[in-house]
Amino acid sequence: MLYYLLQPLARDGGVLNLLNYITFRATAAFVTALLLCFVFGPAIIRRLQAMAVHQVVRAGTPDSHAGKGTTPTMGGIIILVATFLPVLLWARLDNRYVVLAVAVTAWMGVIGFLDDYLKLKQKREGLKNEGLVERYKLAGQITCGLGLGTYLLLDPISTLPGASTTLPFFKYILVVPAVAWAAWLYIPWVTFILTGVSNAVNLTDGLDGLSSGLVAIAVLTLGIFAYLIGRVDTSAHLLIFYLRGAGELTVFCAAIVGACIGFLWYNAHPAQVFMGDTGSLALGGAVGAVAILLKSEFLLLFVGAVFFAETVSVILQRTVFKYRRRKFGLEYAQKHRVFLRAPLHHHFEMKGWPETQVVIRFWIIGILCAFVALSTLKLR
Repeated sequence: MLYYLLQPLARDGGVLNLLNYITFRATAAFVTALLLCFVFGPAIIRRLQAMAVHQVVRAGTPDSHAGKGTTPTMGGIIILVATFLPVLLWARLDNRYVVLAVAVTAWMGVIGFLDDYLKLKQKREGLKNEGLVERYKLAGQITCGLGLGTYLLLDPISTLPGASTTLPFFKYILVVPAVAWAAWLYIPWVTFILTGVSNAVNLTDGLDGLSSGLVAIAVLTLGIFAYLIGRVDTSAHLLIFYLRGAGELTVFCAAIVGACIGFLWYNAHPAQVFMGDTGSLALGGAVGAVAILLKSEFLLLFVGAVFFAETVSVILQRTVFKYRRRKFGLEYAQKHRVFLRAPLHHHFEMKGWPETQVVIRFWIIGILCAFVALSTLKLR
């Protein structure tokens, strides 16, 4: 909005000429998001506390989490407000990359909000706090993925084929379907990535500050890729595909990073508020959408390595448990688990690591993975 209001004045030169630079608007979006968290965060937290929107402690979590049942949730509202307003102020709203990223984030945020709201409603009515029925939640995520995949396939937003992606460590290698009809497989591919990443971030959201910190690291990394891919000169120098207009995603990513760091002010241990599914599903959707739009889905193996490990730990734990229960009986299966608890962060808690130690060490791993992802720009 500010871009369009002040752009005519920027043509005359002067300080407003900074609006023409993505780096300036990305920095402005980051600072704006951070300030919005500080300004509106306390009021939103007080409101959630007054409404008794408390965290539902998941079954199977360590006993140390029992006291978190009085901490308000749905704090993802803070993240969404602090993301969307800066994007509206500083990003170019005629850019389809930004519009699609915002649409996916909002869609996933609505699904998460419905889940959190139903948990609150069920709690007040004395019912079991299950929230949104799992199949309905999954249906909403799949619908979002199908919509995004279909749009990108039928109306590509870059000069690259809609049904295509790139590979890390390889220069100018474009993965495309071998035959024309197989292009439709791109739609379930996008659906799988979007649904998987949003659920992976949701699973990781189990410790104070864990998800918000890891998402900030991952999105910052993707923002750097968006900026480099969106420039003719840098993309040519690094031997990567140039995507015209993709650089505008840098503003979107900067807003998310600012919102996550601002939210971390209240979410750090001991947390004053949790993001809930409202925040975790929205942030997961944002991470997945940016990677898809940049044709860099395989980069998520590095950028989202911690999220991937958390998801694999849950799948492995459940699969092995069911097999051993069927093969050897329930008592044997309960005594011989792959992990002490799943997701993975609870396993280390059960091994005696303090919550803050688990969070910081996972952040460190996230940072290391981010550097590995950035190294793919030169190691080609």
